[in-house]
Amino acid sequence: MAGKIIAVCTSKNKGERKKNVGCSQLLPGLGLDGDAHAGFIHRQVSLLAMESIEKMRSCGLDVGPGDFAENLTTENINLVNLPVGTKLKVGDALLEVSQIGKECHNRCAIYYQAGDCVMPKEGIFAIVLSGGMVKSDDVIEVVDNV
Repeated sequence: MAGKIIAVCTSKNKGERKKNVGCSQLLPGLGLDGDAHAGFIHRQVSLLAMESIEKMRSCGLDVGPGDFAENLTTENINLVNLPVGTKLKVGDALLEVSQIGKECHNRCAIYYQAGDCVMPKEGIFAIVLSGGMVKSDDVIEVVDNV
């Protein structure tokens, strides 16, 4: 199973939409270089499929990569069906899926605009096992499925 990286997104502060920076370094045990969320123990990198973003667009929202605070926006890989422990090769790096979805403690602006948000249900999180550069158009592929 392989897909493609559509965007590599970071933000300087937590709680804000991320911007597509095109490429960045995935740091082992930390996350995406330059991102406010880097360093979380088991949620170092967040991933969301472009197909999930398209669902929100079909609700009339003007949203795109990074608007759900995801680090890596993907295409053509079924993220939510990857079990915890799945290893993903992304660019030069190796990730391990550590969490599927998340609890949304505070309703974000997107939730209030659309009455729903895809990140808590369809976003996934990973830890960085081995680092490397990741950039838009890189292949993302399952290399070990538990």
